[in-house]
Amino acid sequence: MSAEEVLFEAEAGMEKAGEFMMHEFNAIRTGKASPALVENIDVTAYGSSMKLKQLALITSPEPRLLVIQPFDAGTVQDIERALQESKIGINPAVDGKLIRLRIPELSEERRKDLVKTINKIAEETRVRVRACRREAMEGAKKLQKEGDITEDDLERSEKEIQKLTDKQVESIDKHVSHKEAELMTV
Repeated sequence: MSAEEVLFEAEAGMEKAGEFMMHEFNAIRTGKASPALVENIDVTAYGSSMKLKQLALITSPEPRLLVIQPFDAGTVQDIERALQESKIGINPAVDGKLIRLRIPELSEERRKDLVKTINKIAEETRVRVRACRREAMEGAKKLQKEGDITEDDLERSEKEIQKLTDKQVESIDKHVSHKEAELMTV
């Protein structure tokens, strides 16, 4: 393994952590209807657990309404049960072969709880990024001990790894402040 490969792996790991955070942020509702709010809910249908997006078409015809149209009408009850058991806190309304979810206004208290959740997710992501940094630093030190890179190369690699870390943490902070502003906007 070379110093470039260590840097590449660190960068890939940090980006993956950032992508996971963004995926989690998309599942947090901001008062607007978004298919991301429900698409990854596990539904037990056909004797196995599947994601809702695999069983139905999820659309948002209005800003405060989600419409779920199952591909198979026989799964309507399974989807309804999964939505009721999920943590989204919205009761589904079954209308024949369609399921409608009205998204209510968020209360001030609920908004603050969601901001706390966002900050918790962001901190977990920062921890993942720092873990990637630690692994990369250890990898670079191992290369230097084995004689594959010089001490100067080790120092340059460590600076590059720190730059990547700082860049990723800055990106995380920017996404957090954007999501907080989005949540707190009435």
